[in-house]
Amino acid sequence: MRIGTRGSTLALAQSGQVRRLLPGGEGAHELEVIETSGDRSPQASLRRIGGKGVFSKEIEVELLEGRIDIAVHSLKDLPTEETPGLSLAALLRREDPRDALVARDRHPLANLPPGAKVGTSSLRRQSQLLARRPDLAVQDLRGNVPTRIARVKEGRLDAVVVAAAGLHRLGLTHEASELLDEAWMLPAPGQGILALQIRADDRKTAEAIRGLEDASSRAEATAERTLLSGLGGGCLVPVGARGLARNGRIVLTAFVGHPSGRPSLRSSLEGPMAGAGDLGLTLASSLLREGAKEILDEVRSDEIFP
Repeated sequence: MRIGTRGSTLALAQSGQVRRLLPGGEGAHELEVIETSGDRSPQASLRRIGGKGVFSKEIEVELLEGRIDIAVHSLKDLPTEETPGLSLAALLRREDPRDALVARDRHPLANLPPGAKVGTSSLRRQSQLLARRPDLAVQDLRGNVPTRIARVKEGRLDAVVVAAAGLHRLGLTHEASELLDEAWMLPAPGQGILALQIRADDRKTAEAIRGLEDASSRAEATAERTLLSGLGGGCLVPVGARGLARNGRIVLTAFVGHPSGRPSLRSSLEGPMAGAGDLGLTLASSLLREGAKEILDEVRSDEIFP
């Protein structure tokens, strides 16, 4: 099978993992590197180049037109609206969904000095960082994971925040100064989950990857992404979500915040795994009643995105 992937170090590591898991093993399948609009503008702010689908649109076109058989995505990068003609046929077992701090001298967040420069391109991370440490200077930062870590080692930044799953897949877990507690730093919806996308009518490929599906990942992702959709959000808004599925039940916790760190909302809800989508919508409705709409409307306004 032909596996479509972005060309970043992390994307290649992720697609290589999928290649090894597929029937027949690594040697039986090909990787096809596809450049996305997000890759073509590696330094531009995601908020300036559109955000939605910038790491997936071109790969989906290749899939729809039959030039690849499987697309490998980081689920957190995929829009919540499913593309007509395509299907998220398998969600792999979730890696650690937490965010990780990589800091000079391996300082934990609490020990960073006032005014420390922390790099991230995520408004979600920025909002939660500033809610906890309003004295930090958060700076917009893009680039692949090794490049971000290099900014710290070069002394251009005091710290960066990246996904723990990305560090693990690259063999860079040792670079983390601290894994940030979900009690105050909720991950992006779907963070840590690899998604395998195929053509909706491709029964042969669907059968080949069926064994890679993880039920807990599916339930958690469904709750988190339905919540995000219910809030009218995309991958750029400051929304964090964490579904935790155990013993047929799922607890969904969500965060909505302003990039300045204030105001912010946080709430949780529990229900059956089988009703993960309904749980996400119910919690989204609750947050909207509590003021999430006003926060997110301002985030989307010209004041935030001139």
